[in-house]
Amino acid sequence: MSLKALIDFFIPPPKWRLAASLTGGILIGLMAFLFRISNATSYLGDAPETCVNCHVMQPQFATWFHSSHREVATCNDCHVPHNNFANKYYFKAKDGLRHATMFTLRAEPQVMRIGDDGKEVVQKNCIRCHSDLLDDPLMAGYEQQFNVHRTDRPCWDCHREIPHGRVTSLASTFNTHVSKHPDPVPQWIHNLLKKEVNNNKIK
Repeated sequence: MSLKALIDFFIPPPKWRLAASLTGGILIGLMAFLFRISNATSYLGDAPETCVNCHVMQPQFATWFHSSHREVATCNDCHVPHNNFANKYYFKAKDGLRHATMFTLRAEPQVMRIGDDGKEVVQKNCIRCHSDLLDDPLMAGYEQQFNVHRTDRPCWDCHREIPHGRVTSLASTFNTHVSKHPDPVPQWIHNLLKKEVNNNKIK
């Protein structure tokens, strides 16, 4: 099929062009609005504040912020693969789509638990960052004597409270600091909603 034939195939008949243009414009506008309101561009980087785009992740952000890991590692240092660029962004997209779907449908659990894929990634990243400790001769001798760091055992079997602790709510983290992104909802929408609420109160 030639390029012209392909273009002609997608161009609607003259009587449908106005309707098709309006429908296409509405769909593109909605997609652009959703892209903006969801802070989609923030997910391309590694800023920890991105994780609190969804309010359900605030305890995780707060506990990380109060941990020693804050000085050396962001969320993505632990929670996404680092073996290659493509796998990193594939994992971020896959996990992000799952999180966004659950959050949109209000299907997120009361207490957040890491999935099996995430556990595997975190385990590999623990080893990646702390390999110098695992290779240390004194540590190796200790491991051989007490069989501490077995290969079939995840790090958090012992290091269970690093870096998030056992916290399941912000109420258990005192003086917490949770970063917030600027509100992506335009002011005119807030004003419209306030006006609607006030009108309903008058009725």
